[in-house]
Amino acid sequence: MSTPSPAISQTPKPHAQEQSQRRTFRLSPIIRLTLILLYVALTAPLPFLADATDAPVSSSLLWAGLTIGLIALYAALTERVIVDEQAIQVTYPVWVPKFFRQGWLLPWSEVQALKPRSTGQGGIVYYFLSHSNDAYLLPMRVAGFAELVRQVQAKTGIDTTDVKPLAQPWMYVILLIFTLLLLAIDSWTIWVAVGQG
Repeated sequence: MSTPSPAISQTPKPHAQEQSQRRTFRLSPIIRLTLILLYVALTAPLPFLADATDAPVSSSLLWAGLTIGLIALYAALTERVIVDEQAIQVTYPVWVPKFFRQGWLLPWSEVQALKPRSTGQGGIVYYFLSHSNDAYLLPMRVAGFAELVRQVQAKTGIDTTDVKPLAQPWMYVILLIFTLLLLAIDSWTIWVAVGQG
């Protein structure tokens, strides 16, 4: 007769409980896709046109520069916002150099206020103001922004009712549509440039 195995405790470990209260917000996929495709649409024809027109800048140099630019853009779009019981933090993957994109960490206990600021394009962004009067930009292009704002209000007690995203998703959908049209024009431009080469 086999001995019954001991019952497994269902009590969550402290580490697991802490992990369950931790939320990670990433940039909205539609924003990342649109910005990457827009970059490609604006730059991809340049090396082909350089060859077709015998430009003084070689296509190889342009390809190298455009590749570096694409990597830099992708790195900027890997921004993550981490929220837990102690703090809000903006981080990037370890492969992103600190001199290029540097994150920050702000304990909830240090948050004094959330202040709006107008942008040059007429929008409104928000900054956390700490007790030492340092300002930290609230990331506004993350997926689940409404939930992030609710977390901020719950952790700080600041009224975030009027805090809205900098741009609505439908705006990026429209930009994506025009970007796809531009890519179609690029394809024709590249076809003509290659045909003349």
